[in-house]
Amino acid sequence: MIDVTFALVEEAVRILQGVAHCTPVLTSSQIDTRSGARVFLKCENFQRVGAFKFRGAYHAIARLMSSQPSRVFATVSSGNHGQGLALACRLQGATAHIVMPKPFSAVKHRAVLGYGAQVHVAEDRSCADATLRELVSDYRAVVVHPFNDPFVIAGQGTVMVEFVDQVADLDIVLAPVGGGGLLSGLCLAAQALRPHMAIFACEPAGALDAMDSVKQNRIVPMPNPNTIADGLRTSLGELTLPILRRHVTGFFAVGEEEIVQAMQFAYERLKLVIEPSSAVALAPLLRQEPQLFGKRVGVVLTGGNVEWLGPWPYLDGTETMQREGT
Repeated sequence: MIDVTFALVEEAVRILQGVAHCTPVLTSSQIDTRSGARVFLKCENFQRVGAFKFRGAYHAIARLMSSQPSRVFATVSSGNHGQGLALACRLQGATAHIVMPKPFSAVKHRAVLGYGAQVHVAEDRSCADATLRELVSDYRAVVVHPFNDPFVIAGQGTVMVEFVDQVADLDIVLAPVGGGGLLSGLCLAAQALRPHMAIFACEPAGALDAMDSVKQNRIVPMPNPNTIADGLRTSLGELTLPILRRHVTGFFAVGEEEIVQAMQFAYERLKLVIEPSSAVALAPLLRQEPQLFGKRVGVVLTGGNVEWLGPWPYLDGTETMQREGT
């Protein structure tokens, strides 16, 4: 397997130039006052397909198409990676097969179809894996893993390359962690460009497998994650674990109520619609984590794909909330 290095991230920057959006960085005096930090929000919710996942998917398809004859690609995803791969294949004249295990968001399902992918609905993850194997056999499809892939990780690393170019002298960057593809890419780029920057992984308290995996130096599975941050229910991979062990400064665990409060703050005060997974990275600032106080803190808002179920949530329980589609 190809080594995941900063040189690979630099190549991804070149390939994504003019294809992926250079997403904006927003600031807010309200969040600065609330957190006691100087905060910079890297808005990947404004990326193509509404999430950072487009970067890794497009880079992977571009590199794979240049090195082997297949024009058929497949993955298991009922979330943003499925959308990213579908659009990446459409833009590069390839065919995408997306296996979507139940339950999944109707909004995400429609989006994947809209980007031109062939969708295969599976009853559960076990059935989805079996379907993926059939696609590889029947179509000679090349599998593009959502996070445990060097080209995907490098593509996600372009977020940090942009971020440090847009904002000078960041002390800390906060990002959510599920499978670790984004965080690994951020770490590789930060080590090359800003080696003294601290990077904290933010994880739901009901799915702390990444924290446990890094502590124990082995992939700790999370068979029954309990969090509304659907995009963070995945365990680390064999590529992402060693990168995070080398480079991540620490972890912040975030409770479910904090996730909802962060989504509400983003909507009401920042006028941003963000997914629960994004909110996990915003929450430590809102609770005034001491390690962040007085620092220049960057936050990667990973996506804004939510399914509208009714009025915005209020914590008295009288109204419904948005749900992240995965």
